[in-house]
Amino acid sequence: MAGSRLFSIFPVCFLVLLLKAQSIPITLVQSGVAKGAVCLDGSPPAYHFDKGFGAGINNWLVHIEGGAWCKDTATCLSRKNTERGSSSKMKKDMGFSGILSGKKNSNPDFYDWNRIKIRYCDGSSFTGDVEAVSPSTGLYLRGARVWRAIIDDLLAKGMNKAQMAILSGCSAGGLSAILHCDNFKDLLPATTKVKCISDAGFFLNAKDISGGQTIQNFFSQVAATHGSTKNLPASCTARTTPAELCFFPQYVAQTMRTPLFILNSAYDSWQLKNILAPSSADSGNKWSNCKLDLKKCSAPQLQTVQGYCLNFQSLSLSHSNA
Repeated sequence: MAGSRLFSIFPVCFLVLLLKAQSIPITLVQSGVAKGAVCLDGSPPAYHFDKGFGAGINNWLVHIEGGAWCKDTATCLSRKNTERGSSSKMKKDMGFSGILSGKKNSNPDFYDWNRIKIRYCDGSSFTGDVEAVSPSTGLYLRGARVWRAIIDDLLAKGMNKAQMAILSGCSAGGLSAILHCDNFKDLLPATTKVKCISDAGFFLNAKDISGGQTIQNFFSQVAATHGSTKNLPASCTARTTPAELCFFPQYVAQTMRTPLFILNSAYDSWQLKNILAPSSADSGNKWSNCKLDLKKCSAPQLQTVQGYCLNFQSLSLSHSNA
């Protein structure tokens, strides 16, 4: 990995805290529809764009929205008619805060950059590409095309002249930032200085409390449903078996060429609930209180949690040369 750091004390999605924010209108990428680059329901891709100015006019910060994943037809259908699956269901304006803020006093480093938030409407961290559309479901699994259509649109609006560029994301968007980091760099001029930031997106491939592979099985289902494997980083899939393991940052990061900065809690609440102690692995419901409040964990449970966190830190930092 070109360079990473783990900060283990911040809450989920620290980069774009929901503070009082300026309202930025939505942009629909209508040109993507003809290329099959559409959300789950067939609506066009979308993003919000606040133009840069002054010294930041040729610098770009592209932030990817989070929102989990859908692993099969049923879960994708449950998203289809929501803002997680349709740009027609998205709010027409979005508040920009944190690193997306246009206010110098709250965002002194990036307030004058071109700041973009990519909306998430495919359920695969922008990796899917299935040509066929079932008449019975009307589901379009085209996340990779959505990603490219949005980036092409931004390149046409001036990002092709970028001097500096950052790709960031939160949660599932943070995973997207890792998976697309090198590709993002390759689509920009060779002279552009590029870095990537993953906020709460370093999802660990680890066994659950029963010894099962809950999260690995989940991402395998996501990859199979969306046809994602061919769009995962080739530098990873060429050396990893099975290739869908390259949904996990711990494998991708080893092969990345672009500097990556990781912002993630080692005690990530989502990971404790869904990777370490998912309900499916807790038949006796012994972890129901612990995974919601660490103060309610027994001594053995705390030891298990600590072991997970130490493993998380080790894997996150083992490739760092920053």
